[in-house]
Amino acid sequence: MKKMTEQHLINAFGGESQAHMRYLHFADQADKENLPNTARLFRAISHAEYVHAGDHYREINYLEGGFVANSMAAFGPGDTKKNLKLAIMGENFEITEMYPVYIEVAKFQGEKGAERTFAWAYGTEKMHKQLFEKAKEAVDNDSDVELGPIQVCKICGYTLEGDAPDKCPLCAAKKEDFVAFQ
Repeated sequence: MKKMTEQHLINAFGGESQAHMRYLHFADQADKENLPNTARLFRAISHAEYVHAGDHYREINYLEGGFVANSMAAFGPGDTKKNLKLAIMGENFEITEMYPVYIEVAKFQGEKGAERTFAWAYGTEKMHKQLFEKAKEAVDNDSDVELGPIQVCKICGYTLEGDAPDKCPLCAAKKEDFVAFQ
């Protein structure tokens, strides 16, 4: 694999891993504030980030040794209002800066597997941002977000509210490949 794409996979793995853990902590905070739907949303999206990290990791499973991951990570957790703001900032970075560049570099370098995992994550992060914005609007108005079931594809991490589709729009996984957070 070309070194630039390889480093982007390392960075993406680091960023998605951090998001996974950060969102679990944010979920715990939402629970403390009696915001169960917001907590459930954080847990669902945390699971999607776990899937993204695993997809990236499998593309670089040949590596041995230690590598530095340069990843944008939001620090300074606080109450759920602040945590939602941090989550939106992180998702926005991935949508506007990180994944578009990673996809183009992987495409230019002919790294199809990396291009695929970056595209799957990119397509999903847009949904994450929308869901977090919905939650933030509710929490900013001193209420919990109203959400139906949150579905996460265990193959690519695609996330949506409502019923699982018959086929994942990103990776074509079957309906049975979705995990419901209710």
